[in-house]
Amino acid sequence: MSETSRSRSRYVLEAAGIGVRFGGVRALTNVSVGIRAGEVCGLIGPNGAGKTTLFDVLSGIRRPDRGRMLLDGADITRRSPVWRARHGMRRTFQRQQLFGQLTVADHLLVAQEWRGGGLRDRRRRERERRARAEEVLAGCGISALGDAYAAGLPVGRARMVELARAVADPPRVLLLDEPASGMSAPEREQLAAVVRRLAEEEGCAVLLVEHNVAFVMELCTRVVVLDLGTVLAEGTAAEVRANPLVREAYLGSAQERLTRTGGEPPGAGTRRE
Repeated sequence: MSETSRSRSRYVLEAAGIGVRFGGVRALTNVSVGIRAGEVCGLIGPNGAGKTTLFDVLSGIRRPDRGRMLLDGADITRRSPVWRARHGMRRTFQRQQLFGQLTVADHLLVAQEWRGGGLRDRRRRERERRARAEEVLAGCGISALGDAYAAGLPVGRARMVELARAVADPPRVLLLDEPASGMSAPEREQLAAVVRRLAEEEGCAVLLVEHNVAFVMELCTRVVVLDLGTVLAEGTAAEVRANPLVREAYLGSAQERLTRTGGEPPGAGTRRE
C-alpha cells in the first residue's frame, strides 16, 4: 500500500478534490479535507469562503460537480443525507432547527426512533431510548430542561439541545455549524467539554465551523482554513496562527476587530454563504 493510501485509510470521512459551481461562480475548487476518529478539527475562513457549501457536500445535501466523498474509504458521493445519517454521520445547522412544540426530551427520543423494533421488543426499546436520552441530557448539562418546550429556550440552551439531539444516537462523524454562536462564556466551556468527551472517550470524528477563533484554537487539534473556495492552510492551531497567508486573509483582521470591540470576530452569528 502506498503512503497516500495509508494516509487516506486513517480518515473516517474524507472529501477528495471537491468542486462546486453556482453558475459562473466557483464556490469550491479542488478542496480535500479528511477527519480522523477521535479528532476535533476546525474549519475557519472569511465570509464567503465556502464553509457552508462544503458542509452541504459532506452531509449529502449538495452533490459536488467534481470530486468524491469517502466514508471509511468507500465512495458515498451519491448517497443521500438519510443514508449518511443512518451510517453514523450527524450535522447541526447554523440556523436553529428545533421543533418548538416538542419538549427537549422528545427531541432526543425522536432522534432514536428510526431504529424501530418489532412489537415484542417495543417496550424494551422504549426503555432504552429513554435511558439514552437521560444519559445524553446529563452529559450535555441540560437534564433540568428535559420537560421544557423548545420554543421557549434561549439561544445558548437551544444550541446545546441541537447538539444533544445530534448525538442521541451515537455518531461516528459529527459536523457542527457554528455551535457556539449565541452562547455565553460558561455555555461555550460546557460545549467544549462535551465535544472533547465525544472525541476522546467515544472516538467520534468532529468537524466544526466557527467564527469564534479563540474557541476554535483552544478546542481543535487541527485547523483547516478556507479562502475563496480553496484550502489556504492546514495544521495545528499554532501552525495556522503563524501562517502569514492566514493572518493576511483572516486571522489578522479578525483579531484586530476582536481587540478593538471586545466582541467576536467579524461575521460571528451571521449568514456567511
